[in-house]
Amino acid sequence: MKYNMIVLAAGQGTRMNAGKNKQFIELLKEPLIIHTLKKFIQDNWCQNIYLVINPNEQKEMEDLIATYQWQNQITIVHGGGERQESGYKGLLAISAEDQDMVVMIHDGARPFVEQAHLHELARAAKEKKASLLAVPVTDTIKRKKGDKIETLDRSTLWAAQTPQAFEYQLIKKAHEQAIAAEYLGTDDVSLVEALGEPVDVVQGTYQNVKLTTPEDIMRAEMILERQEEQ
Repeated sequence: MKYNMIVLAAGQGTRMNAGKNKQFIELLKEPLIIHTLKKFIQDNWCQNIYLVINPNEQKEMEDLIATYQWQNQITIVHGGGERQESGYKGLLAISAEDQDMVVMIHDGARPFVEQAHLHELARAAKEKKASLLAVPVTDTIKRKKGDKIETLDRSTLWAAQTPQAFEYQLIKKAHEQAIAAEYLGTDDVSLVEALGEPVDVVQGTYQNVKLTTPEDIMRAEMILERQEEQ
C-alpha cells in the first residue's frame, strides 16, 4: 500500500521562544524537521512527501534538504497564514494521478511517530475513508460552565495526534466546505466531522508528542538518546 504525506512546517512556534522556526532547532545535532522527515523517507509505503513551509524560509529549507540529498523525494509547498490553509495548499499540490492514494497530514513538530502506526492509519483510511492517531486521556477532565464543574467520562475521551489519514477527495471536500463556511477547525479531522462523516481511531503512543515548549525539546532529546542506546 502507498500513501502521500503532507508535513506542515510553516508555523513559527512562538511558544518555543527560540527566535526562529522551531523546525530548525537541533535535537542531538540534527534539526527537528529532519528527525520528522526521516520517518517517512525510511518508510517504503510513503510515495511522496509534500513539505509545507513559510515562503520566507524556502532557501534555508532547500539547503537543509539538499544536505541529506532528499531533493527528489520531497516537494516544497508554500504554506498559508493558518495551519488549515497550509494543509489545503498541501492537498492542492498532489498531482491528479496520485489522488487515488491515501493522504496523511502531519505536524512537522512530531518526530516520534512509529512506522507500524503509519501502516495502520493507511489501512484504516483506505477502508473507512478517514482515520487519526490518538491516545486515551489519562487525566480527569473537567468541563466548567459558569460556577458549575462537570467531570467528563474519561473512558470516552481521546487526545488527538497526527498523522491523520484520509481518502483524498473526502479531505479536499472537507477543506473546501470549511473555506466556504469560514470555519477554522482545530485539526483536519474536525473538518471531516463537520461533514458528518465517520472517523476511525488508531491508538498511538504517548511518546508521539508535539514539541511546543523548551521543556518539550529536553524531553525529546532524552527519547532520542534512549532510542540510540537500544
